This record gives sequence, structure tokens and C-alpha cells, in this order.
Amino acid sequence: MKRLTLRYAFFILGVAINSFGVAFITKSALGTSQISSVPYVLSLRFSGLSFGMCTFLFNMLFILGQVVLLKREFRPVQFLQIAVNVLFSSLIDVSMAALGFFQPETLLVRLISLVVGCVILAVGISIEVAPDALVVPGEGIVRAISQVSRKRFGTIKVYFDVTLIVIAVVLSLVFFGELNGIGVGTVVSALTVGKFVNIIDRHFPLLDYIRSLKEQPELKVDTNDVQATEG
Repeated sequence: MKRLTLRYAFFILGVAINSFGVAFITKSALGTSQISSVPYVLSLRFSGLSFGMCTFLFNMLFILGQVVLLKREFRPVQFLQIAVNVLFSSLIDVSMAALGFFQPETLLVRLISLVVGCVILAVGISIEVAPDALVVPGEGIVRAISQVSRKRFGTIKVYFDVTLIVIAVVLSLVFFGELNGIGVGTVVSALTVGKFVNIIDRHFPLLDYIRSLKEQPELKVDTNDVQATEG
């Protein structure tokens, strides 16, 4: 039970870091991450909906998509993605508010904040994935499409991210007549976060400990009991 509790605790920590990373990238004013691109554009268009609220609604579509695609193969435990969605979306708004003071003006500072945000997001993803507890809705829908189509997860992930960016670009052009909320930061995030995750996975010792939590501890056998039984 302790190991299971720790796995979910680290998963929640990873989700929290993810939300801060997304907010940090967004505050660079060069565009947001690809997975958040559509919700961010929608939040800019509909002032009554926050970035976090749009993220929540969009992720609920991902969860519904998994149910439709997987049908009986959708495990009930995956409905916990709704709770994860509430946490992630809420923390995006909290992180955006906490970073309200941060308004980078020069291009250099924006680029630096973009890279820092990508690194933070990569750390969050690494910690979130390591305990193998749950999946966030964005990853869950990609897994569902991969399972149904029998295509590699990585291949579907690329197509999925590109599709989100295209949708965000179209919405931005329709709503504003120009790119708003989408920019070089979105492309940089799409190209670099995965590479940062690979680096962190190799050089962050905490991840080895987190992964070990999902391994079953070896049962200790009392040799005296064995001898007594055999006797």
C-alpha cells in the first residue's frame, strides 16, 4: 500500500510540474505547448473561459474519445483521468496567476523562458510517466488511437500533435485573422520536449527510484519455517 501511495503521489507531482511548465512556456509570449494550443486559442477568444477551464473541457473530449474508441476495453480505473484533468486544469490557472508578474519583453528573455518552460515540462512528464500509475487524457487518447489503428504510439503521437497545431492555427485565423497564441514557441516545444525527456530519463536518479516502486518486493522466506514444514 505504501508503494502504491508513493506511485500516485509522484504521478500527481508530475502533473503539477506539467501544469507549471505549460504556464511558463505560455508566458514566454511565443506560443504555448502543442497539447495546450487549442485550449489556449479558445481562452483568448472567449474571455469568460480561463485557460484552465478550456483545457478541462478539451481534455474531457479526449476521455470521451477513449471510451468511444476502446468500448469494453476501456478500464473503469481510467475514469480517474477526470480527477487528473481537474487537477491539471486547475493548476494551469494557478500557475498562470502565480506567474502574473512575469512579463518578458525582449526576444532574448522570451527565448530563455521558452527553453526553461520546455525543460520544466519535460521534468514533469518524466516524473508523471515513471510510476506507471495513470495517464493524462492527452496521452490516453493517443494510446487509444494507437491500439485501435494498430499503429506505433510514437507515430500516432506525431500525427496527433501536428493535428492539434493545425486546428489551433485555423481557429486563430478564423477568430483573429492572424496567429494569436500560436508561434515559434509551439514548434520549439513540439521539437524539444521529447529530447529533454530522454536526457532527464538518463540522468535523473530519482526516476529510477520511482520506477522501482511498481516492482513487486521479493518475498522473504523463513528457512526455519521451511525446515519445520519439511520435518
